[in-house]
Amino acid sequence: MEIKTFEDLDVWKLARELRRNIYKVTKTYPKDETYRLVDQMRRAAISSTANIAEGFGRFHYQENIQFCRQSRGSLYEIVDHLITSNDEGYLTDEKYQSMKAHSYRTIKVMNGYIAMLKKKKDSS
Repeated sequence: MEIKTFEDLDVWKLARELRRNIYKVTKTYPKDETYRLVDQMRRAAISSTANIAEGFGRFHYQENIQFCRQSRGSLYEIVDHLITSNDEGYLTDEKYQSMKAHSYRTIKVMNGYIAMLKKKKDSS
């Protein structure tokens, strides 16, 4: 499949699905977490997709790679927030394991995308 926009990228699709799941589960969190953990999780989730999109819009591989690294950092932040959520009993163990696995799958695809961008940068 030809990549025409960032929406065609598998890594963006995975991050988008993760973001949607985070929004869904955080609606069930206690009200006193609204401006704490919920806000942090949602910001990290938004950052993960937004940085992929912004990097795609850059015309230099190195800039795109840097935005992807920012996105990857946000994905790792999400994993930490999921651990906190599980520790506090906001997520069932099953939901926690599922979302954590999705996060790491997204990170793995991100690492592959970054490696591909590096190869293209090095060959140009």
